[in-house]
Amino acid sequence: NVAKELPDTQFAIIDDAAATGDNIANLLFAENEGSFLVGAAAALKSKTGNIGFVGGVDVPLIHKFQAGYEAGAKAVKPDIKVQVKYLTQPPDFTGFGDPAKGKTAAAGMFDNGADVVYHAAGGSGGGVFEAAKAAGGLAIGVDSDQYNTADPAVKDVILTSMLKKVDVAVYDFIKTVVDGNFAPGPVTYDLAKDGVGYSTSGGQVDDIKDQLEGFKQKIISGEITVPEK
Repeated sequence: NVAKELPDTQFAIIDDAAATGDNIANLLFAENEGSFLVGAAAALKSKTGNIGFVGGVDVPLIHKFQAGYEAGAKAVKPDIKVQVKYLTQPPDFTGFGDPAKGKTAAAGMFDNGADVVYHAAGGSGGGVFEAAKAAGGLAIGVDSDQYNTADPAVKDVILTSMLKKVDVAVYDFIKTVVDGNFAPGPVTYDLAKDGVGYSTSGGQVDDIKDQLEGFKQKIISGEITVPEK
């Protein structure tokens, strides 16, 4: 609505392709590709052959994280067990901000044999880290390098984080405006555009980085197609 009122202003919207207009850029991300890499990391590090995924809210965007994670894990270990739990169903979006729910869900997975749990659950992820710490397991963060932002008491259980590089997308958008190259419509920031990835803080993936980089190159080249559902 505002874009129509201000036709001489260029807008960018993150994670949304529905808002369209001649002055709107849609900055989208291949969360499934980044999630594939952390799924591979989970499978490579799992000793039980049993891992988990905690989604904040049961919506298509978060399904992309789950789909990529499962595909990555199964590329390493085809018979791996993946436990899945969504904290809330829309229109209840509190699943993105309820650490207690996140902790309960992850604790159940650890109790059922998982030793690595990935969350795409926003603020609820803090609870997933706490559950991993209590269970002697590992957890995987999301969006930013959560090793650098989590409570110091749980840092040692954060195996890696799936990086969604909103900074890269926003910088690119601003640069297109400054350079006079603005183009409306969707742009997907994938592995090839360095729009997603995985973190190495804490050093726990150092020994498997070559394997993760191998998967990354196969995705970029098109040898591996990562599902979105």
